[in-house]
Amino acid sequence: MKLRKIILALAAIPVISLCAVWLEGIELTKAAPQKVGELPPDLKGSSVQFQSGSGAMIRGWFLPGQRGSGAVALMHGVRSNRCSMLDRARFLSHVGYAVLLFDFQAHGESEGSHITFGSLESKDAPAAIQFLRSNAPGEKIGVVGVSMGGAAAVLATPRLDVDALVIEMVYPTIDEAVNNRLTMRLGHWSRVFTPLLELELRTRLGISANDLRPIDHVGGLTTPKLFIAGSKDIHTTLEESQRLYDTASDPKEFWIIQGAAHVDLHNAAKTEYEHRLLEFFSKHLR
Repeated sequence: MKLRKIILALAAIPVISLCAVWLEGIELTKAAPQKVGELPPDLKGSSVQFQSGSGAMIRGWFLPGQRGSGAVALMHGVRSNRCSMLDRARFLSHVGYAVLLFDFQAHGESEGSHITFGSLESKDAPAAIQFLRSNAPGEKIGVVGVSMGGAAAVLATPRLDVDALVIEMVYPTIDEAVNNRLTMRLGHWSRVFTPLLELELRTRLGISANDLRPIDHVGGLTTPKLFIAGSKDIHTTLEESQRLYDTASDPKEFWIIQGAAHVDLHNAAKTEYEHRLLEFFSKHLR
């Protein structure tokens, strides 16, 4: 009887594991709606909305800038929203850039039913750039894309018509991103279930792993690029960021923030971050 119980317990492990991975997929892709409130009073701008090719109405804030100073679109990471980009908006707006902060589809106050790790979000990115072109006419445009936001910018088809691109902590392939997240949550053994999670993405959301490979797109981006990575990041490892950078076409730069994990890199190295971005954008947008 004792042996039978052991056998039954062992047999249940794969079933339990499969259920855990399936539930993990549901958790990772469910929408992240959140009320973001009003634009902070120290920032002068207005609430805006625009239609995206993702099918969602995208909502955000627009801060007008000084004529001839350039414009920047800020693209947040997964399960976040425009509020995570407020500190970046402050220092950019302070020196005259027009700034657009917005919620990707299925995030914040924008419409959408599922997070897609850059697939549908890659349709929001060009809609945001088109909005900037209409509301900051004649300005050169830059992008700051964090994690999923950076992936959306790189994956956009056709390529984003911008003059400078900052890419922070972007995964090279969804396979690696899924592997890393399963390992963090369930342990190294769980990597064997990566194909199952990708199958779930395909069956529930119609997304193929081949649709989520920024490394296949970054070589075709001739826009000046600044890659930023944290040396202690385990969501998108330094080796993965280095490989994405190595694959990218020139002109390009790479900055590694020592000791930083998959966090807000502006907060992790505030003074140097602002200096580097202002220098980069000044060179390419002014």
